[in-house]
Amino acid sequence: MSGLAIHEARLLGRLHALGQIGRDGENRLTRLAASDTDRAGRDALVGWLREADLDVVVDRIGNIFGIWRTHANAAEAPLLLGSHIDTVIDAGIYDGCYGVLAGLEVIETLRAAGLTPVRPIAVAAFTNEEGVRYAPDMMGSLVHAGGLSVEEALASIGTDGTTLGAELERIGYAGVAEPGFLRPHAYVELHIEQGPVLEREGVPIGAVATLQGISWQRVVMEGTANHAGTTPMSMRRDAGYAAARVIAFVNEQARKAHDPSVATVGCIAFEPNAINVIPARATFTVDLRDPDEARLAAGEAALAIFLDEVAASEGVSVSVERLARFSPVAFDAGIVALIEQAAAGRGLAYQRMTSGAGHDAQMMARMAPAAMIFVPSLGGISHNPREHTPQADLVAGANVLLDVVACLADAKGDRHGYGS
Repeated sequence: MSGLAIHEARLLGRLHALGQIGRDGENRLTRLAASDTDRAGRDALVGWLREADLDVVVDRIGNIFGIWRTHANAAEAPLLLGSHIDTVIDAGIYDGCYGVLAGLEVIETLRAAGLTPVRPIAVAAFTNEEGVRYAPDMMGSLVHAGGLSVEEALASIGTDGTTLGAELERIGYAGVAEPGFLRPHAYVELHIEQGPVLEREGVPIGAVATLQGISWQRVVMEGTANHAGTTPMSMRRDAGYAAARVIAFVNEQARKAHDPSVATVGCIAFEPNAINVIPARATFTVDLRDPDEARLAAGEAALAIFLDEVAASEGVSVSVERLARFSPVAFDAGIVALIEQAAAGRGLAYQRMTSGAGHDAQMMARMAPAAMIFVPSLGGISHNPREHTPQADLVAGANVLLDVVACLADAKGDRHGYGS
């Protein structure tokens, strides 16, 4: 779309306006799913969608859709853009929100240019992507794609004891449309990288070709509490030491594997948690991620074998709870190529890459060809008030999205890939 560009001030102004909604007395930004601050953010978004003269639809899980239809294309499957506007606690302003507002901006830019697309174009804000208050994360897109029933999702109990369905009713965002009512022709999500790669390489555009698989497990090790000073090392059943062995093991295994493999122990608790008592119980989480399914499964298998070895050698019992498991996603090769072509057409360097974080796009890829566009995230920082992407990069990413959307909205394409 030579000569066409998004309205910079409008996009950046809305991004910063939304970033002020949900601030507390200490200026921390928090919009947890279905909270009062989430309602305020949703109200602002719906207002902008209506100002753009889009049809606004809210489904039963609270997903918000702004749809641009014309009489000529109403029967066609829509091209869907989007992300989420819920946040973590003490958040930055870009994660998720950038993709939603850029999608709206693209639609407004195309309409202002007098374009009549072959198919409708819609923008979505999916409910509870972050999963801070209700589990699982990426819930709204997962329900939309058919991976979780709406009844099960609405029955989710929050960290504060509330129920998601009741809270959506309370804030006025329990819609009537059935999730999945909008089956997209394709899905494209623009997002900050949430990692350091693009900044390190000096590249403004990431064409995301794959998304890492995720395996979350909670491990509980049971030993025997005893006096730290009087119990010989040879007679201990130390759950804390057993846990330490496992933590070191998963780190070493990931370091020895291919570069994309990562492993993290993010939560740990000892009982009785006293300085002079051998831990009787250790509870910790293991987060394994890899873009290759075979390597991810091999990592899980290696962990299971090592847990058995530690249990036998340290005299502890081990139990494992599966918290989440998502297979790696390979995005549509044709859309990825279109992203690269659009970046090149704008004179922007680009890089094919893997996303290490989960996104709504991985759920939408279950029901339609999908891909993602990344822009740099300074210092690789996200989920943090210091999260920042320069304005020039935000505008560049939105313009690449504009060109990709203009192509996909005018192309028939097929389920097996664009341009392949």
